[in-house]
Amino acid sequence: MLDVTVSLLVLLLLLPILIPISALLRLTAEGEVFYFQKRIGHHNQPFDIWKFATMLKNSPNMGTGTLTLRKDPRVTSVGRFLRRSKINELPQVVNVLLGNMSLVGPRPQVKTDFLAYPEPIQKVIYNAKPGITGIGSIIFRDEEKLLSSTTMPPHDFYREHIAPYKGELELWYQRNASLRTDLLIIFLTAWVIFFPANHLAFRIFKDLPLGTEELLPGKATPSKLEVAIQEQLAAEE
Repeated sequence: MLDVTVSLLVLLLLLPILIPISALLRLTAEGEVFYFQKRIGHHNQPFDIWKFATMLKNSPNMGTGTLTLRKDPRVTSVGRFLRRSKINELPQVVNVLLGNMSLVGPRPQVKTDFLAYPEPIQKVIYNAKPGITGIGSIIFRDEEKLLSSTTMPPHDFYREHIAPYKGELELWYQRNASLRTDLLIIFLTAWVIFFPANHLAFRIFKDLPLGTEELLPGKATPSKLEVAIQEQLAAEE
């Protein structure tokens, strides 16, 4: 009931934004407004996800395929803004109304990225209905930057480092799913749009699994996440 009510309300409130964006997309790039892609959903059943078109039509067969990098040449000029602001995800309210998705849950993946999850995670990650946003979306707010900064091939880095950690985060969500958790995740989703480098999620959810060193690009001063890791290790000692 919450999913349907909120989705209908969001759709009505955002019509003054969605209609001009649709017109702009129709008049630019390849003229595509929506992008429909097969994703893995509830109980590992495939479904078509709705998104605003932000990349060239043939992009899955170009470059890095399903993975998008910083300044990816396949992303259109309008699409770059839509992706950065996450407006490109808004048409997924239609998926919520159709019952394919929830507001909060594990992000639905294309088959190749789903298979990058360790096998035990593949079996249970979509016991929860996939969501427009989720804890994995918040922690990996700038996944494109991680994939662009690694010296490893992007698909190898995703499989070896990002996918296992994302899986841990989504299993954490299933263990802690509640209305309170969902409302906090929705708040954090809006928060990280304006403060992408802020690790408020780790303050609010103190038992979140922590990522590996490879997921923390080197900085002159330690990030809040690095400090949290150091504090947890000290406590365990």
